[in-house]
Amino acid sequence: MDEKILVVEDEKDIARMLDYNLKKEGYRTVLAYEGASAPLLAAKERPRLIILDLMLPGLDGLEVCRRIKFDAKTASIPIIMLTARSEESDKLVGLELGADDYVTKPFSVKELLARVKAVLRRAAAAAETPEIYRAGDLELDCSRVLALVRGKPLELTAREFELLKALMAAGGKMLSRETILDKVWGMDAALEVETRTVDVHIGTLRKKLKAEGKRIVTVKNYGYRFEK
Repeated sequence: MDEKILVVEDEKDIARMLDYNLKKEGYRTVLAYEGASAPLLAAKERPRLIILDLMLPGLDGLEVCRRIKFDAKTASIPIIMLTARSEESDKLVGLELGADDYVTKPFSVKELLARVKAVLRRAAAAAETPEIYRAGDLELDCSRVLALVRGKPLELTAREFELLKALMAAGGKMLSRETILDKVWGMDAALEVETRTVDVHIGTLRKKLKAEGKRIVTVKNYGYRFEK
């Protein structure tokens, strides 16, 4: 297997437990016990996956997630969040920042390992089919996780990139908000995220696309369509 996983967890007993069980499954691990070093480690080590605790000293997990997902070198690395917080808002913010899944403490090791495998499978499937979508001055290079307008890169979050990809890949078909949630946020997360979150992300994406943003057309009461 030999896939590297970065574990960011300040509770050393939990970090050691994760380290042991991940290695037992054949993964290689890199450990970080505080948030400040995590973005640097992610850029240096280029892990296949990051397991990120939200309750970290100093730089908290949400800020770590934001920095990783806003850095072009690390934006495509999947993140599973660990949270002991009961507030749904923490989970939602993490998912909106680009995290791929979350597990609430206390958690079952078997459940976490199953989620690790599922997230890695999705990431591998996406990497196996490099695609380039073009419309007007807009180009979306999925293999490089890069969006360009007139050859200039756009600063998109991982979630905005996946949203644009889903719209362009639909080939002009209308996507409902529920379908977009499922495709971009994932089925489990879609149950937790409100459909209005899609509208907020669409609005931000349109602004970043500038003139090309007009290609994202609102289908009243239903969803959105991308027009070439």
